[in-house]
Amino acid sequence: MKHPTASTAFLPAPLTAAIAAAALAAMLAACGGGGGGSNNSAATPATVTQPTEPGAPTLSGDTALDGYNWINYRRQQAGLPALARNALIDASALGHSNYQRLNNTVSHTQTAGQPGFTGATLSDRLRSAGYRSGGLVGEVISAASDKSGFYHAEELIGAIYHRYLILEPIFRETGTGAATGSVYTYFTAEFGTGGSTSAGVGRGNLVVYPSANQTRVPVNFFSDTESPDPVPEQNEVGYPISVQGDNSATVNVLTFTVRPRGGADLPVRLMTRLSDRETPLAAAAIIPLSVLKAATVYDVSFTGTVDGVTANRSWSFTTK
Repeated sequence: MKHPTASTAFLPAPLTAAIAAAALAAMLAACGGGGGGSNNSAATPATVTQPTEPGAPTLSGDTALDGYNWINYRRQQAGLPALARNALIDASALGHSNYQRLNNTVSHTQTAGQPGFTGATLSDRLRSAGYRSGGLVGEVISAASDKSGFYHAEELIGAIYHRYLILEPIFRETGTGAATGSVYTYFTAEFGTGGSTSAGVGRGNLVVYPSANQTRVPVNFFSDTESPDPVPEQNEVGYPISVQGDNSATVNVLTFTVRPRGGADLPVRLMTRLSDRETPLAAAAIIPLSVLKAATVYDVSFTGTVDGVTANRSWSFTTK
């Protein structure tokens, strides 16, 4: 099983509720090494066991359903409301997964005339399915030899640029779809505001991940598998730690540290909009430059502001 390759794109400026049909996009191509479309060798799905984390949803074997449930599980751990599942977004997501399967490709865009074409862009596909968001929409996709929706969702959440979208506070509904070909299962999750004008977590507030008191957190992340590469000079690093406000917010960092309980602060790569153009103004992250220790409590401290309001946070998580 190879590690995932990912690419992501964010709009260059914060969005407001007045901007309609705006889209964020992120892509994760897993177990194919950079796109998946050119590798036609046989692949055996990995065995995925039932997650043992407290409150974890029971796996059904339905890729789309399990991916939806796992995304909501992680969002609720982070203090966000569960996303309602919308049948129209489901149709759009399934159509895009089928397009990728039929054309042996991993992409956020479709080409008219190709098998399974439902719309060139995410906004086109949602409109074709009858969905009208009236606000921000987004999409994450993955392709992997693993059929488990839990696996797809967890890999996407682990990839820092994708996480920003999955944990976007203003989203209120989602749809998921999956299609399995001869080598890969293609998973698509799309998000919308459902016409809500809610500010999400609101001014001065943050979503943190890993969440407070989360257990069984992975110890590592392979930076080379995400494109753009969040740590260009190094591949295996520690698991990314992030904070984010609502999409329209501006997060300013004064300090952002992580240390093993009783130990010293770890060397990290700090990711803000000032240092990394792929990180939105509404978010920040640190990536430890060494693999975390197993079965260890880590203490995180963030000091800074959200839209000028002090938003200091301290929390802990435990690795698996």
